[in-house]
Amino acid sequence: MYANALKPWHLLIVALVVIVLFGSKKLPDAARGLGRSLRILKSEARALKEEEGAAAPAEEAKAERPVPPAA
Repeated sequence: MYANALKPWHLLIVALVVIVLFGSKKLPDAARGLGRSLRILKSEARALKEEEGAAAPAEEAKAERPVPPAA
C-alpha cells in the first residue's frame, strides 16, 4: 500500500525546509554540537561497560572467598 512512499524529492524538500527554518549559518553549529553530544554519549557508554566489566570479577572473587565462622 505504501511501497516506496519516501521518494528522493521528498528528502530534498525536507532539506530545503530545514535550511530555510534554521538558516545556513546555524546548521554547521548544530551539526557540530550533535557530533560532540554523540562523542560524549559514546565515551560514557564505554566507561559504563568498563566499570561493569571491572566490577564483575571483584564480585565473583567475593563470592568465592570462604566466610570465616563467627566466634
